[in-house]
Amino acid sequence: MSLNHHSPGEAVRPVRQESEEADVLEIYPGASMAPRVKPRPRRHLTGSEAGMATAEYAIATLAAVGFAGLLVFILRSDEVRGFLLNLIRTALALP
Repeated sequence: MSLNHHSPGEAVRPVRQESEEADVLEIYPGASMAPRVKPRPRRHLTGSEAGMATAEYAIATLAAVGFAGLLVFILRSDEVRGFLLNLIRTALALP
C-alpha cells in the first residue's frame, strides 16, 4: 500500500523539502526523516595477512602448471601412448 495518494492518471511529483543545506527534491517522500546509518569502521589487515589472497592464488597456479606439465610428460611417453591407442582400438572393435 502506498502512502502517496494520487490518481492512476496523475503524474507523481517529488516532494520539495525546505532545507538549509540545499534545494533537494525527494524521490521517496519521508526518506530524509529516516535515521542515518553509521558505516562500520574498516578492518585493517595486519602485516602477516596483507596480500594473503594473492599468495594463495600464486601457489595454486604454480601447482596447476606443475600438474599439467607432469600430465604432458606422462602422456607423451611411448607406454602410455600405446596403452591409449590399444584402449581406443578395443573400444572401436566391440560389436
